[in-house]
Amino acid sequence: MGKLSPSFRSAISTTILNKPPQPLAAAPPLLSGEPRSLSKKLPPKPSRKIQSAQSSGPLEKPKTATLFKSSSLADAKKLYSSFIATTRAPLDLRFYNSLLQSYASIATLNDSISFLRYMSKVQPSFSPDRSTFHVLLSTSGNGSGSSLASVQQILNFMVSNGFNPDKVTTDIAVRSLCSAGLIDEAVELVKELSRKQSPPDSFTYNHLVKQLCKSRALSTVYGFIDEMRSSFGSKPDLVTYTILIDNVCNGKNLREATRLISVLGEEGFKPDCFVYNTIMKGYCMLGRGSEAIGVYKKMKEEGLEPDVVTFNTLIFGLSKSGRVKEARKFLDIMAEMGHFPDAVTYTSLMNGMCREGDALGALSLLEVMEAKGCSPNSCTYNTLLHGLAKSRLLDRGIELYGLMKSGGMKLETASYATLVRALCRSDRIAEAYEVFDYAVESKSMTDVAAYSTLESTLKSLKKVREQGHAI
Repeated sequence: MGKLSPSFRSAISTTILNKPPQPLAAAPPLLSGEPRSLSKKLPPKPSRKIQSAQSSGPLEKPKTATLFKSSSLADAKKLYSSFIATTRAPLDLRFYNSLLQSYASIATLNDSISFLRYMSKVQPSFSPDRSTFHVLLSTSGNGSGSSLASVQQILNFMVSNGFNPDKVTTDIAVRSLCSAGLIDEAVELVKELSRKQSPPDSFTYNHLVKQLCKSRALSTVYGFIDEMRSSFGSKPDLVTYTILIDNVCNGKNLREATRLISVLGEEGFKPDCFVYNTIMKGYCMLGRGSEAIGVYKKMKEEGLEPDVVTFNTLIFGLSKSGRVKEARKFLDIMAEMGHFPDAVTYTSLMNGMCREGDALGALSLLEVMEAKGCSPNSCTYNTLLHGLAKSRLLDRGIELYGLMKSGGMKLETASYATLVRALCRSDRIAEAYEVFDYAVESKSMTDVAAYSTLESTLKSLKKVREQGHAI
């Protein structure tokens, strides 16, 4: 990113603030010395060649993915027979599974099963194993034909071929149903498989709990957990409680989160750093900084070492609740404990400072941030731009905008709207239109949204002026 130029640092002095407004083209560079494009500091995008090398394995999956262009079973059989007849190299199981996956991803379940049978008939050396049937399960969630019945059909087909479902089978089947939005069906399947001595492992169990939390009432989630415990002996673990606590915190139900902490202790689990961070996040979402500090102190009492997420969460919460001075103190505490503030840390502080009307203080923090080797990101710049525009520090805001533009950064809706309104109200209409053009060109937002903000601002300004003349 580079350090800020002396001209930009001098923004803090009142003498510079009293300068006449400068046109956009004449804005001084933010960077000292030769202006450098911000894009040089952004991580390079991997080339298609690199991406292909990373994703492709020995089976050359990209080739098999495009092998079947039609879902027709007859065409698939013809293509497969031709391929087998002309291929001399030995083919392993992974290749056949990849071939099946390629066809199953576009075909119906019945056709996929028929194709699998045909594969074995044409090439007797191909002997499907459990992973082959897992391929069918993993693709059963594709398309509108997904259902519990289709999953059960695959499981029955699998058993008839001598392979009983195991924990991996259960996991693939549940995730396939969940990916198709069939959460209730996934619950029914887990119960069915548990009755057949194939209960879910903790990963599958917690995945299903998480999906239930996203789409069902809390009472339904608790009902599932209680039934799995009483009927099948599947008990929630620390991860389960963390998911539940995160869910109720997101719903701002901190009383229930506190109760779950007690239940967690009764079950013999000791809350870890992640659990406390989750609770802390809940308080911060409500702007209750004092309670967030209380959670931090409780962590320390329990002998838990706060991590970067802990400090970032706490600094965000304190900054949001207007306690920026306290938040800044934790920068030093972080350093003392061996944690280095990152872009999230500094951006949270800048946001709090801008909320208090100290946009120039936030700007000076940007210099501190870069001096310590921490690179700002798009969120950092949008936060500062919003704060500068809101404080009517338009020259400084335009300079910052110019740096963002040179680096190809997108404008967030709030920073764009605030900057455009501030420019229009200061009779800098041409610059407002220039910002509008960039917002559209950079695809920061839709043309309609960008124009709507500009148009409504101009109409409102015109109305105010007309009323003023009438008076």
